[in-house]
Amino acid sequence: MKNSVPVSKIMTKKLVTLTANDDLVTAEQLFKKHHIRHIPVVEGKVIKGMLSYTDLLRISFADAVDEHEEYVDTIVYNMFTIPQVMVNDVVSVNSETSIPDVARFLSKKEFHALPVVDNGKLVGIVTTTDLINYLLEYIEG
Repeated sequence: MKNSVPVSKIMTKKLVTLTANDDLVTAEQLFKKHHIRHIPVVEGKVIKGMLSYTDLLRISFADAVDEHEEYVDTIVYNMFTIPQVMVNDVVSVNSETSIPDVARFLSKKEFHALPVVDNGKLVGIVTTTDLINYLLEYIEG
């Protein structure tokens, strides 16, 4: 496996993003529509935080209710703002960071996605799924 392959080769470039003014109902809809688990929160092209689907699940009481699940989620989501739920101290990499370096970093941390930032601007996101797919492609030739 080439150690010098940059993360830009596997990162997602067509980003789904949120702003601090969006609401959590919108966030949940985006997670489900795009089948993703992490959404960068931006102000223009600058990343301000990261929201994960797990963050939403932590505040949701939906597991306790069956028939009115959607209604309960909406009430709970309206009690919080995206800035209250997102991770603020976001760690990022740049597009030239090597794939092995990203893999090493993610293997030691408790999160599964890294924003890719060049010159202060969000240009992509790389997830553990991206790394697994890259590894599978390498192994399967």
